[in-house]
Amino acid sequence: MKLLYLLPLTTLLWTTYANAQTIPKEELTFLTSAWKGERFPDGRPRIPDAVIDQARTVSLDDVWTILEGEGYHCQFEGGWKMIHADKPIAGRAVTAMFIPSRPDVEQAMKERGIQKGFKGNSNSWPIQQLSKGDVYVADGFGKIADGTLIGSTLGNAIYARSGNGVVFNAAARDLEGLKEIEGFNALVRDWDPSFLKNVMLSGLNVPVRIGRAVVLPGDLVLTSSEGVIFVPAHLAEKVIGIAAFIQVKDQFGFEMLKAGRYTPGEIDNNWTDAIREAFLEWQHKQPGKRPMTRQELDKMLEKRTW
Repeated sequence: MKLLYLLPLTTLLWTTYANAQTIPKEELTFLTSAWKGERFPDGRPRIPDAVIDQARTVSLDDVWTILEGEGYHCQFEGGWKMIHADKPIAGRAVTAMFIPSRPDVEQAMKERGIQKGFKGNSNSWPIQQLSKGDVYVADGFGKIADGTLIGSTLGNAIYARSGNGVVFNAAARDLEGLKEIEGFNALVRDWDPSFLKNVMLSGLNVPVRIGRAVVLPGDLVLTSSEGVIFVPAHLAEKVIGIAAFIQVKDQFGFEMLKAGRYTPGEIDNNWTDAIREAFLEWQHKQPGKRPMTRQELDKMLEKRTW
């Protein structure tokens, strides 16, 4: 009796995640149900552009600390080789999962992909899903030799569609050619001159694992010279807003310490009323920024975990 029940379920999971390339919109909406905002036609959360723009200005370490406080402990991965370590990537994740090739399955998947309108080799299919502000995030099971998911041709195609970069748990080729794409950046496990071989796409816009991190389609991708962090879409605005406040708070703190006005113990602790008022007064003197009210400041500092 149990076998009769499990067989259709197993068939459904294989069809949904492995053989269909993409998961249904209803499933993606279910997996990201904490997101209440706008979505792309395929169901992917659409984090506002303003949040992405602000994310480029904050510290990845602060974002990590805030996520830890929210109970998200598996969102960061380090150990990358980058084109530009000093140029952060920020955008919405378009995810892809690659596995070692098996001829019968790969042929069936290619035929299905062609019927859906995909063209070329399957490592280019995720590129067709990109829109402005997206980041191509792929789990290529860490393969280096014969595991190069892109070269300069696909790099140009990616940047033309997204204006952004890539994060690959795999390799890439033609580093010199990729360097010539102004504005493009990549985090990869290594660079290798080989072509992609014996690898097939098993899932497009599905949950993937990047090292010790889990990524869902639509997550906010943020990189730095340290590595990459993936912020769940429903937390992106909150986390980036707090991280931006921490930057301003730290700037104030550094200036007060240099001036000798407060001790490290006073700054790196719960602020007294006097320090809070000094911060608000300091903020009013900063050009181009809207000062916080006392009520906003108190709320930000209340029950802080960072």
